[in-house]
Amino acid sequence: MCTLAEPSALPPAGPAPCWDPRIEPCIPVVTTAGRTESRSLLHVFRTADEEIKTLSGSTPGETVALFELLLAIGYASKSNPPVPERWLDSVEQRQPFDLAVKWLEDEPDDSWNLFHPTAPLGQNSLLAPHMAEHAVGSAQLVIEHVGDYNQFFDHHHLAHPQPLTAERAFRAMLTQQPYGLSGRARISGRATLGDAITHLATGRLGGRIRVIALGETLGDTLRLNLAPTARRGTFNHTWTVSNLPRRGFETKPDGRPVDGPADLHSVLGRSILLNPCTLADGTWGVDRVLVGAGELLAPLPDSLVQDVVYTGTRGAAKPLFASPARALWRDAHALYAAVADRDKRLDLYHRLATLTDRRVSLWAVGLIANKTSPLTWLSDTFPYRPGREEGLRQAAHTGSQLAEYVAASLGKAAFAAWKTAYPNPKPADKKLQTARFDARPEHWAATEEPFHILLEKVVADASVEESLTAYGATLADAATRFLELRLDSLPANARGFQARADALRTLTSELNKTRAPDQLKSKEERP
Repeated sequence: MCTLAEPSALPPAGPAPCWDPRIEPCIPVVTTAGRTESRSLLHVFRTADEEIKTLSGSTPGETVALFELLLAIGYASKSNPPVPERWLDSVEQRQPFDLAVKWLEDEPDDSWNLFHPTAPLGQNSLLAPHMAEHAVGSAQLVIEHVGDYNQFFDHHHLAHPQPLTAERAFRAMLTQQPYGLSGRARISGRATLGDAITHLATGRLGGRIRVIALGETLGDTLRLNLAPTARRGTFNHTWTVSNLPRRGFETKPDGRPVDGPADLHSVLGRSILLNPCTLADGTWGVDRVLVGAGELLAPLPDSLVQDVVYTGTRGAAKPLFASPARALWRDAHALYAAVADRDKRLDLYHRLATLTDRRVSLWAVGLIANKTSPLTWLSDTFPYRPGREEGLRQAAHTGSQLAEYVAASLGKAAFAAWKTAYPNPKPADKKLQTARFDARPEHWAATEEPFHILLEKVVADASVEESLTAYGATLADAATRFLELRLDSLPANARGFQARADALRTLTSELNKTRAPDQLKSKEERP
């Protein structure tokens, strides 16, 4: 679909840089046969039901960014139902993506060229005059490498000379648009487009958990997540060619309203420009990039953020976000609460509850960052089946509370061991000495698997109470085992034996107190 450059009287040159994701393999997928391969956009939509199980990016964030692109194309091509009443039929009848294929085929070739000289796909060509002087290495494009855009992260310096393939650069650009973190860009505002180009805002998904309902195939997944609406909005091909108003960079503007889901899922959250180069194998790559501030959006209506999960009390609720101190499974009850309380909102969870008795998975993804520096991706998958939301909510909420109680009990047991083992401690040493006996890290690491087993039992119609009792027994037994391993470091003398006995006695006492959850108590202590 790309064309060659026109002949010129100037020194001979090769074909103009051109790379079109509609026909170039760029979307990593897992096939229904279990293979991992890369496919073009057209190939993906043509085989979304018959051959593709799901997407498979190099990171959870990249996978979400690819879903965002496919959803944007789905809305722009009118592949979603226009009204809520037709959503269930589209899912159950496996409505094909012929409209998406035709829309992609009918699009102008220039609109999909990643290296178009004046309207590059997903980029801001206004940066072109400043590429030679201000561009840095391609590492700045990759969130996991870029750190805070000024300091290198993950051992990749921002001037790293290693180019990216066009395919890799395309996916990294897609990931930057929704997940780029706030901070200062390396590009000079005074010398380029204006001072505000250096002020990077947090991407629209950088501060919350994104939830995607996963179906049996990629086609099923897309239909589950394409919301019914007749107001689809505008697909953002490039910065300079658009009917949508674009911001300037002299000062920070107010956020612009979004005109529909196609606009939202393809919004250009960063001003990016890629410099093409020829790789050793003759294919196109990217050796230098510019990254600056992108679009700012006005507050989004609920209809455009239908997957958001809220936590907190009424009146102070806020979107669920990724935390380095709290695994996602510990807040799984919030996901199920979104379905159980579906009558309050006409959103993704409301629609999932209308499905005929079938299972889907709720995939939650977030980015953990230290202020302006990304640290790691957080993701987890939770089962769901219509009619089981209340049981799942109860199991997830109680399961999280049981884990919290066991952790608190292990903390008290560690303190008991420390108090006996160190009769005359220095205050400054207390934290390190207590950590010697603290088995909470092992507890949290080991609890995720039994928690997911608990949910699997409940989604399969097992008794919630019986499942919670088995789960509680697993946690209590494991806690004793982890504490004993920590106590093995005590010396084999009277003080060491006493510290061991005090710690184990404290743990047993805490797990069997009157106020302790019944599921954690020994059989003799249960009511």
